[in-house]
Amino acid sequence: MTILALEFSSSQRSVALARGGRVLAEASEAGGRETHAFGMIERVLAAANIGHAEIGCLAVGLGPGSYTGIRVALAIAQGWQLATGVKLLGLGSAECLAAQAQAEKIFGRVNVVIDAQRGEFYLATFEISADALKEIAPLKIVSVAEIESRAAAGEILIGPEATSRFPSGKDLFPQAAMLATRAAQRTDFVAGEKLEPIYLRETNFVKAPPTRTMAA
Repeated sequence: MTILALEFSSSQRSVALARGGRVLAEASEAGGRETHAFGMIERVLAAANIGHAEIGCLAVGLGPGSYTGIRVALAIAQGWQLATGVKLLGLGSAECLAAQAQAEKIFGRVNVVIDAQRGEFYLATFEISADALKEIAPLKIVSVAEIESRAAAGEILIGPEATSRFPSGKDLFPQAAMLATRAAQRTDFVAGEKLEPIYLRETNFVKAPPTRTMAA
């Protein structure tokens, strides 16, 4: 099955095309609101000489990370499924980062750190070796102080722009190529409306105060 992967959860956004677990083409660019998502998609399709109708599955990086970027990827996937009936998969970006660390031979207890804004970070911890990758602490939101204490203890920190806050860390951005490779091992396809960004904070709505009538 031919898989098109969209990974827009960080400032390094990417698209990849894979078949049978082998990456056929990939494209990336610096992120932000000006990401040319459809341009990257067309480039990888052209590079692999594959038509839109040959895409059997779209895999989307669900973050956590850039809420805007993830929403763009979800909208593309949902629209594609409505138009063609293509299969959809959603994968956590922290999981893909851990897999990338393994591919780069970063072994041991590895902390994936992703900026959660508000002075906090998303954190997931994995035990990684050459032939195994195991999550030992699930994704959660923690304070900067907790990440700093792990860095001070000599633990491995990886993640998008990790070195900007933690000098001992290693910058690693989730890549669509890894997303596509891991998606090839999955069969838990979902309907488009079931795809949701990974966002651990509880959503709070504040009720607006009643309108006031101003005296003339």
